[in-house]
Amino acid sequence: MQSANYISSVVRVGSVPMGGTYPVRIQSMTNTDTLDTKSSVDQCIRLAEAGSDYVRLTAQGIREAQNLPNIKNELRKAGFETPLIADIHFNPAVAELAARFVEKVRINPGNYADKRASFKKVELSGQEYELELERIHTRILPLIKICREYGTAVRIGVNHGSLSDRIMTRYGNTVEGMVVSAMEFIRIFRAENFHQIVLSMKSSNLVTMISSTRMLAERMSDEGYFYPIHLGVTEAGEGEDGIIKSSAGIGALLAEGIGDTIRVSLTGEPVQEIPVAKEIVRYVCGPTERIVKPAEKIPFVNRSDRYRPEVLIQEGDRFISENGENFNGRVITFNSGEWPSVERAEHLDTAVNPVFNEDDLARLAIQASASTGRYFVTGIADAICITNKGKIRGEKLRELSFSILQATEARITRNRYVSCPTCGRTRFNLQETVRKVKSATGHFSGLKIAVMGCIVNGPGEMAGADYGYVGTTEGKVHIYRGPVPVLKNIPEQDAVAELVKLIEKDQTSL
Repeated sequence: MQSANYISSVVRVGSVPMGGTYPVRIQSMTNTDTLDTKSSVDQCIRLAEAGSDYVRLTAQGIREAQNLPNIKNELRKAGFETPLIADIHFNPAVAELAARFVEKVRINPGNYADKRASFKKVELSGQEYELELERIHTRILPLIKICREYGTAVRIGVNHGSLSDRIMTRYGNTVEGMVVSAMEFIRIFRAENFHQIVLSMKSSNLVTMISSTRMLAERMSDEGYFYPIHLGVTEAGEGEDGIIKSSAGIGALLAEGIGDTIRVSLTGEPVQEIPVAKEIVRYVCGPTERIVKPAEKIPFVNRSDRYRPEVLIQEGDRFISENGENFNGRVITFNSGEWPSVERAEHLDTAVNPVFNEDDLARLAIQASASTGRYFVTGIADAICITNKGKIRGEKLRELSFSILQATEARITRNRYVSCPTCGRTRFNLQETVRKVKSATGHFSGLKIAVMGCIVNGPGEMAGADYGYVGTTEGKVHIYRGPVPVLKNIPEQDAVAELVKLIEKDQTSL
């Protein structure tokens, strides 16, 4: 399946345009209280100095939106022209206010003018469905008018975890539902001749993130327009796991020529996201910071229950399987920065063997994930062997290989933890909480546990998790089993222990 480079139109976001042949832009999001001007400005400056082309701030209410000009003015006084983005959920009035002050607003079709998800069926006839779209169109008109007047761009940001009940009833919590949600909003903006829009398809699941973004690009191309696309793996997690997962998902799409701006969403200090994002762009796109020759688009393979990719060891010219025997399949060896063609052959095992020359483990993790993740997300490869001519050898390479298989969910060897990046909506120390949850649940195996700072995407993104820890109000937490909150408003100091008790009780009853 050959890939055609997706050359997007150019969108002006303040002084830093994106799309077209411009470099892939890097952004992050503050985790300060947007009402705290000094802390927000200080963090914006740290992000800008680290290389963030745009900085996003949450604006969950009118008061936060009203404080955006204070933040912007102080940032400009400090000599920084970095464009600001307001992140909006639920309240169109907040977006309409924020759009007067910032260079871009991000809205979510799942909860902007549409009824936010309550995970209930909303059966609509064809006529009722069209009337809902007309109502949404009317509600968006004030925002379009304001953005046109102030030169503000709009990101239509679809989240797998927060599709509306209307969409989910008709399409399910699916890739198709995500793309339909985006296309509905695109058509509204186009009907008003407003084209300063950017699209994103976010999910914590790499298959969903990659396939929905591909499908959106194809749908837009079919209709003859090419708006810029923002890439990111939402709720990627913290530390090395989050870095590997983000690198695999973002790297796969950038290699195919899709993506104009990226954010690496890590649980922790936002400035730590920037060097990871810069390395992904540098490695995948090269010195132009824009992919020139797209990689082949790898089709998804229907994995069987027996799909269990191996981690190989190389000894001279031989590749050794985990059982100690020679690997007799084909081994596709390629140098760093190459994107080889891999065809699925059911009768023959296929191993990918990227070759690096790297002394830094963090950079190697990003490069290896960005180059090999695509083969395991799609299920087309059966084994991995990382070769490095630099200082990092032996067991470190095996551990990295297993981490890539874990992040792509091709082979699960330990618990999986889904956690959102911190932002101004979070009301507890998320990074510390994630570490507490990992420490308290590490003796279990094969579980998927979500730790979320708020309820915007929490319940939806946790649909595939076994258990969830979700912040609700100040100092209170809901504990979920699957998508159902079974313990509500637990004091934060007791929540980790209650989560462990629930898991132990469930495992005892098996």
